[in-house]
Amino acid sequence: MRHDRLLELEQGLIAIVGRQQVLTGDEKIRPYTTGIRVGKGVACAVVIPENLLQLWQVLKLCVKLDKIMILQAANTGLTGGSTPDGDDYDRDVVIINTLSLDQLILLKSGSQVIASAGSSLFQLEEKLAPLGRGPHSVIGSSCIGASVVGGICNNSGGNLVNRGPAYTEYSLFARLRRDGELELVNHLGIELGATPEEILTTLQRVNFNTEELPECQRQASDKDYQTRVRDVNSPVPARFNADQRRLREASGCAGKLAVFAVRLDTFPKPEKEQVFYLGTNQPHRLTTIRKQILSGFKQLPDMGEYLHRSYFDGADLYCKDAYLAIKYFGTGFIPKLFSLKRSVDRIVSQWPLPVFQDHFSDKVLQFIAQIFPDHLPARMRQYRNQYEHHMIILASDDSIKETKELLAKSFSGDDGDHAYFECTDSEGKAALLHRYVAGNAPARYQILHAEDSGELLPLDVALPRNCDTWYEILPQEILCQMAESFQMAHFLCMVFHWDFVVRKGVDAADLKTKILTILDKAGAKYPAEHNVGHLYKAETDLSNFYKKVDPTNSFNPGIGKMSKLRNHQEDLSGSNNQS
Repeated sequence: MRHDRLLELEQGLIAIVGRQQVLTGDEKIRPYTTGIRVGKGVACAVVIPENLLQLWQVLKLCVKLDKIMILQAANTGLTGGSTPDGDDYDRDVVIINTLSLDQLILLKSGSQVIASAGSSLFQLEEKLAPLGRGPHSVIGSSCIGASVVGGICNNSGGNLVNRGPAYTEYSLFARLRRDGELELVNHLGIELGATPEEILTTLQRVNFNTEELPECQRQASDKDYQTRVRDVNSPVPARFNADQRRLREASGCAGKLAVFAVRLDTFPKPEKEQVFYLGTNQPHRLTTIRKQILSGFKQLPDMGEYLHRSYFDGADLYCKDAYLAIKYFGTGFIPKLFSLKRSVDRIVSQWPLPVFQDHFSDKVLQFIAQIFPDHLPARMRQYRNQYEHHMIILASDDSIKETKELLAKSFSGDDGDHAYFECTDSEGKAALLHRYVAGNAPARYQILHAEDSGELLPLDVALPRNCDTWYEILPQEILCQMAESFQMAHFLCMVFHWDFVVRKGVDAADLKTKILTILDKAGAKYPAEHNVGHLYKAETDLSNFYKKVDPTNSFNPGIGKMSKLRNHQEDLSGSNNQS
């Protein structure tokens, strides 16, 4: 980029947001150009607007100066989709971080909410709690600041079997038309004004009636999901990112639109909850229970989470620090902890000793955690030793009685092959928290075993609803190439997270290709809820949707292994056509 053009961009951004909100230079922007697990690329600037009008003005400036725009919130995605990827873009990249745009507006006495671009799921949970209501989604990364809009843009699903993927047909977004004109589209179902400036100012100031809203036929959640997930004989997965039924404007756009705000349903919290803990050495028993629940229950449980012993051990060994932090300080402490970790690692990385160079804070936290006594209940320990396959069912209200009756009839026996127990309050909290923190185990394992293990190979897979052989899909010739395997699932939804650390010297890309071929034959869809990012190739329906909403390829180009070039031109190098 020419120096004068860089200067024009920097001065223009400063004029809009102020000097402190514009970052340049590799050291300052590295936390924004590097993903939490994968993803690393080049950007010429990071800008942090502090209100919606500033965001609009930043977008206009970037369009005027012909810059690529990547909108980013908490940067907690697992597939690198909110960071640049490499340095082979044909235009300069500007990262627009939206975390300061965290306004939440309650509608209709809290039955709905408008969430601005940087608002987090954790903030939404806190705001709804006094009203006795909960959000549309519960996901593992909510405690580290995952944004509401990020979940919508990525069709993330999470743990809640009743509510399906994060979805809405109400949104306020900017798009760049094929003719190069930037336009603001208000589909919130609320009259906010005629010009972008009027619309954004009215929304920011909440100058409208939040209780009496016009009737509209749009959906603010996936109201059809329960019907879909109950069809246990379908050869099609219940939910996955490329599902055409759930690709609409902001929903599923993966940053190909600049989303200012979304409008979502909220849900009443149950009066009673009960956690059930299941263990077995025969995975088909869990399949039977799943089918009986989905096809027979009048009210579905809230969660049905699967943990293989590998993930039980992974969470136990490598996530104890996160478990203790949440238990004693609450989930609100975790974003602060992650921020502190990043700061410490950035500072000590400049010190000369090798011990400070790679993931120093993770190693320190791992050491400190081991000093503390055992954090898991005795019955969970017993089940870990006795059973390979574990399932956690969170039932509420009427589903409690249904679950009790089913398990007493179908999952009790004296052969030592399977068993369950009703958790006490403390056991239930421990089981759910253990599952909650488990997702970080593979990354921590890799950090601590860097010398004798290869790449991390995460797979986010939606299996067909009629799949009974979920545990036997990957053959031993594949599994034997792994240094460590971690397997868990949103089991009632048949969404599996297989996280592998390959053996030293194994070609991870080649191995992934072989695995995906096996999954294709099984009728699986991938990714299921983490979106394509820069790890997966977008299938045709998804790539066509991206091209439709972003015809000039100016927003987040390159995701889904697609072209990074203007107007989606073919990348002649072939670097963006990998599977």
